[in-house]
Amino acid sequence: MKTDKAKRYIVLGILFFLPVAFLLMLYPAKHNYDPLNIVNNNVSDIEGFISDRADSVALKGHITVLGFLGKRPLDKMIAASNLKELVYDKFKGFKNFQIVIVVPKGTENDIKALKKEINTYEDLKYWHYAFATEGEIKMLYNTLKSKDNLGEDLSVSDVFIIDKDLSQRGRLDGRDEKEVEDKKPAFSVYSYNSIEVAEIKNMMSDDVRILFTEYRQKREGKFENSDSRRNRELKEDNE
Repeated sequence: MKTDKAKRYIVLGILFFLPVAFLLMLYPAKHNYDPLNIVNNNVSDIEGFISDRADSVALKGHITVLGFLGKRPLDKMIAASNLKELVYDKFKGFKNFQIVIVVPKGTENDIKALKKEINTYEDLKYWHYAFATEGEIKMLYNTLKSKDNLGEDLSVSDVFIIDKDLSQRGRLDGRDEKEVEDKKPAFSVYSYNSIEVAEIKNMMSDDVRILFTEYRQKREGKFENSDSRRNRELKEDNE
């Protein structure tokens, strides 16, 4: 009887301490993550664009996922659905987060139809459509760093992460750990293909989360950029 009771306490102790130990192992990693790189400064704001809502829409002061659906937005249903399900639904509760989709003036009816398809049972209050002229859209896109040109229909499959200070975020080295170990050539990530589910679900979702972590740590006074962290680590190594 005593043996059974002792075994029971041992099992309960293991079940209690294993999750605690796991969290303790993860804790240091929270303070040593690599911040999301600034890949481009001075992205144009969109205050002059017309919002689909009564209130105005702007990029400054928000963490924005910015997309371009072009003259035929209904043809980009897959891209819009991916953003809604894999990005918007995950981050809609975070302060100052928004998705902004830029479309040309004259697509208002198509946007109404698109809303019916992707809004389903909720009002996407942090999802905005911004209507602009062809010239305004091209000028905005030209302030972004991208490996792809804006299409003739003013659309592109890529979406962009813009921070609160109108800086474009991404990765100066987009390789994962295995690619680094295998010494694969380095490549930069300026944007994310909204058609590729794995890229949006994994890479982009992780990058948005990293950016929110950066802003939270800045509020708490715990944020270190890569340069300051490197200097601190070098100092610790020399002590």
